[in-house]
Amino acid sequence: MMTKLPMIETPSPNYDERSLPITMLVLHYTGMPDAASAINWLANPESKVSAHYVVTEDGQIIRMVDEAKRAWHAGRSHWRGIDDINSASIGIEIINPGHEWGYRPFPEAQMGSLIPLVHDITQRHRITRGNIVGHSDIAPARKQDPGELFPWGQLARLRLALPRPTKNLMDPHWTDGGFMLALERFGYDIAEPQAAVVAFQRRFRPERIDGVIDGECRAILLALLLPKPRGDE
Repeated sequence: MMTKLPMIETPSPNYDERSLPITMLVLHYTGMPDAASAINWLANPESKVSAHYVVTEDGQIIRMVDEAKRAWHAGRSHWRGIDDINSASIGIEIINPGHEWGYRPFPEAQMGSLIPLVHDITQRHRITRGNIVGHSDIAPARKQDPGELFPWGQLARLRLALPRPTKNLMDPHWTDGGFMLALERFGYDIAEPQAAVVAFQRRFRPERIDGVIDGECRAILLALLLPKPRGDE
């Protein structure tokens, strides 16, 4: 079953067949100077990259790859035991110049289209909140997107992402090694430990991204690992 939301069809030839069921949704920013260049790149057979959907800053939704197919958006990545994330996920590219070209907040019109699209996809595929992730969550050593300005809290309040835990936080005083094991258990690839810490902070403590494991990071991660994450729901 496909989404009924209004959208523009701009097919990309860059896809193949899935080898896993859809259990994840990955959010990216395009990280290119403008929308036209990003969409052209995703549709260019030379690029070997694509996404299922693109959401423009003025709120248009562009469908590039059928959900049944494996789009090429994740690259080398890992989350919760899955390495072929392209096979297991739907990818949405959100138009934004990104850290390289003038990173800026995501406009209301864009979020106003992204949120119904995320809701629609996650309902149809029964994707859990813990598997709605950013590109930096699944590829911490390579990626920063959608970045610290992305309003995850807005999605979390609609139960479309895990909330940042804020209540009854308690520092478990893990060693740094203990924190890394807990981070791996939560889902991150910890092969490059500092990159994994930075990705965790970018997602769950974006006001201070310093790669340093501190009491607040430990307390947030502990709360996320508890059976019911507590946050701004």
